[in-house]
Amino acid sequence: MQAEIIALGDELTSGQRLDTNSQWLSRELAECGIRVLFHTTAGDDLAAGCDVFRHAIQRADVIVSTGGLGPTADDLTRECIAAACGVDLTRDESVLEQIRALFACRGREMPERNAVQAMFPRGSRPIPNPHGTAPGIDIQVPRSGRPPARIFALPGVPAEMHDMWAATVRNSLAGLGGDNRGVIRHRAIHCYGTGESAIEAMLPDLIRRGRVPAVGITASQATITLRITAQGTAPEACYAAMQPTADTIYQCLSDYIFGEDGDTLQDVVIRLLERRGQTLATVECDSGGTLAQWLSAADPERCVHRGGWVLRDPVSIARALRNAGAVAEIQSPLTETGLQALAASCRTFFHTDYALALGPFPPQVESSSGPPPVYIAAAGPAAVYGHSTPYAGHPDILLPRTVKEALNFLRLRLRADESNDPAVRFPPSLPP
Repeated sequence: MQAEIIALGDELTSGQRLDTNSQWLSRELAECGIRVLFHTTAGDDLAAGCDVFRHAIQRADVIVSTGGLGPTADDLTRECIAAACGVDLTRDESVLEQIRALFACRGREMPERNAVQAMFPRGSRPIPNPHGTAPGIDIQVPRSGRPPARIFALPGVPAEMHDMWAATVRNSLAGLGGDNRGVIRHRAIHCYGTGESAIEAMLPDLIRRGRVPAVGITASQATITLRITAQGTAPEACYAAMQPTADTIYQCLSDYIFGEDGDTLQDVVIRLLERRGQTLATVECDSGGTLAQWLSAADPERCVHRGGWVLRDPVSIARALRNAGAVAEIQSPLTETGLQALAASCRTFFHTDYALALGPFPPQVESSSGPPPVYIAAAGPAAVYGHSTPYAGHPDILLPRTVKEALNFLRLRLRADESNDPAVRFPPSLPP
């Protein structure tokens, strides 16, 4: 059984609003064991809307739409569904009375225009909306030589849509497709330290089409995610089917893997330190507090990240070096050894077990010798460690990628300290 999700509204096709409803519905349908193959977005246009529903009826068994159920002239979903199904619209008097009663409870008289929200394609059933004036639509559409398609139309207001899904639609889906549909589950494994193609090359043909369980690969701001998808009779069966694939990924990628599902690098660093009862401070020369903000968000109990310095100009950096007793390192630009002195001084100032320092961002200039480096330093109980990464790439990801590089360096450093394993892989730098 496969599904299509339709999002309707000029605010979506014009780019004025992001369609988060379709993302949410895809996850919910997967929980029900229904694979989503299509996301379709259409503006507030009758012909376009009719065409979208006609195509969906032919290629999907379950169609869930959001938006277009309001009372205004540009709310066209009910007309589109009726036309696509070849039926007319009829008024449901009981729904009309419910809408009137809702307005009365709010101390208002129902505008006559809202009566259109009680109009439904003939043969459909209303989906109750206890918190709004836009009931949904549930209709079966006959198809020649195969089971009927099922359309569920819901309002675009997320809170109302979520409640209606939980109260009505999810239960209606439970009986579709027999007892063998099962469930779909995903497992995301996150990696950092090399590129998407390099990650794929390390894996033994796991990402080929048609493989069961399926493995997909995506990249977002230098984080590479491997998503394993399995379908089974129960969640436990899905996770059991995915485990051998996950084991292979861990064996092949080892230190490149930092976490799963909702994990971020800052989450992992905080957990590593918290488990050891250790603390952290930070120094940032050009990242504007991003490193500290990420770590603080990952440490809401304030058990690990004690604070940090955000240095925005050479004068502030020189003053910090002078206070650290590293007058010889007062140079412009800041040197690698100068950054290490700042990391050691920060650790002392905040009385922490570790300090992580991220150096100034150099200007992006083309050079035959390659992109200039950004220096990173981690001061720990035993020593101060240095690292560098090329400052190159798309401007939109330079900041987050450089901050991630610093966090990943500390993650690997903590793992090496924890296991006393010199074989922990420290990538020399992230390729641009």
